[in-house]
Formats: sequence, C-alpha cells, structure tokens
Amino acid sequence: MSTLPNCPQCQSELTYEDGTQFVCPECGHEWSAEATAAVADEVRVVRDAHGAELKDGDSVTVIKDLKVKGSSLVVKVGTKVKNIRLAEGDHDIDCKIDGVGAMGLKSEFVKKA
Repeated sequence: MSTLPNCPQCQSELTYEDGTQFVCPECGHEWSAEATAAVADEVRVVRDAHGAELKDGDSVTVIKDLKVKGSSLVVKVGTKVKNIRLAEGDHDIDCKIDGVGAMGLKSEFVKKA
C-alpha cells in the first residue's frame, strides 16, 4: 500500500516520487514534499452564511428552502439541525434532519444556532 500523498489538485491516489518532487500522472501536477507538509499543517475552517465558525456537534438553522434531490421533500427555512458533523467534499455538513433523514448540507445555506 502506498503512503504517498494524494494529488492536491485532482486528489488522485496514483502519485509517484521523482527525486524530491511528487508527480501526478493523471493531471501532470508536480509539487515538493515541503509543500505537502505545509498543506498537512493547515486546518480546514468551515463557516456558516454569516461567517461564524462551525464545529462538529454544533446546531444550525437552515436559512433557505432546500429541495431534496431525488424526492419531492423540501427542507424549510428555519429548520433546526442538531449535532452536525463536518465533512470533506462539496457539501460541508453531514447531518440527520427529522422527517427527511441523513443528508449533506452546504455551509452557505445555514447559520449557527
């Protein structure tokens, strides 16, 4: 199993070492080991629509009607979501909403409660 870091541009796992550089064969991106160490030290900060920092376990309130993809359900404005989990990807928040179930939310559509 490879212990090399994923490509910072395309997240490919197929990276390889070329001297002191890492190379991604899929997108052609090259970066140094020092750059990888600096990225690993960065802490990802997720902020709500008003700029407040969100953390695991926080409660948030939905600030816009959100259609649930693949169904006719709608998450209404003012819906309170408890015990969120921060996630990687295009949706920053994993949560469970009463009456809807488990889903992902974007932080731009919530405010900290």
